[in-house]
Amino acid sequence: MTSVAPVPRPIGSAETGAIAGFAGSALAIAEMEARKLARDPTELVSRAIQPVLWLIVFGEVFTRTRAIPTGALSYLEFMAPGVLAQGVLFTAIFYGIAVIWERDLGIIHKQLASPAPRTSLVLGKAMAAGIRALPQAIIIFLLAALLGLRLEIGAYPLTAVLALVLLGAATFATFSLIVACIVKTRERFMGIGQLLTMPLFFASNAIYPLELMPAWLRAVARVNPLTYLVDGLRAEMIAGATSRFGVLTDLGVLFMLFTALVLLAARLYPGLAR
Repeated sequence: MTSVAPVPRPIGSAETGAIAGFAGSALAIAEMEARKLARDPTELVSRAIQPVLWLIVFGEVFTRTRAIPTGALSYLEFMAPGVLAQGVLFTAIFYGIAVIWERDLGIIHKQLASPAPRTSLVLGKAMAAGIRALPQAIIIFLLAALLGLRLEIGAYPLTAVLALVLLGAATFATFSLIVACIVKTRERFMGIGQLLTMPLFFASNAIYPLELMPAWLRAVARVNPLTYLVDGLRAEMIAGATSRFGVLTDLGVLFMLFTALVLLAARLYPGLAR
C-alpha cells in the first residue's frame, strides 16, 4: 500500500482565514445596518434639524454678542466643529435602543447563534454607527460653507475629519451598546441616554473654550471623550484653528477608548439576549 504524505498547509493560512472571517462578519453587520438607513432616509433629515438650528440660531446670535472670546476665530467658526461633534454624539448615544429592538425581534439571538466572533458583531455595529454619522457631517459642512465659514478644504484635513467622525461615532455607539446590555429595556435606556447626552455636551469644549470653565469643570472636560473629538475636528475643519492637545493625541485617546469599549461590549453582548 502506498501512503500519501499530507500536504503541508502554508504557514499563516489559518491566521489569515481567521482575520478574513472576522472582517467579513463585521462588514456584514455594518452592511445590514446601512441598508436599514437607505430604506428610511427620513431619519437623516430629522437628526440634522437640531444641529442646523444650533448653527443658524444659537451660533448667529452669540457671534453678534461677542460674549465668548474665541481668539482669531468668529464664534460661529469656533462652534461649528462642536455642533458637528454634538450631531455625532446624539446620533450614536441612542444607537443602543435599536439593539434592544433587535433583541425583542429575535435578531440578536440569531446573530449569537452564528459562528461569528462576538467582537466582530460589536465592531460591525460600531462601523454602522459611523456610517450613520457621515450624512450629518456632510450637511453641517455644506451649511458652514453657505454661512461663509473659513473651512479647510483639502485631502488631508477632509480625511482627518472623516476619521474623527467615524471613530467618534463608533466610540459613543459602543458605549451606548454597553448601556443597552446592562439596562436591557427601552424605557430605562431612554432615561439614561437623555441623562448622559447633555452633561457630555456641556462638559466639553464644544460651545466655549476650556479656559472659561471653572477648575472642577475643566478637570471633567479633560476626561470627556467629546472634548478630544471637538478639539480634533476644530483643528482640521476650520482654517486658522489649532489643536489644544494635538490631533494625533485626539485620535489616540478616542482609539484607545474605543478599543476598551469594544472588548467590554463583546463580553456583555451575549447577556443582552437573556
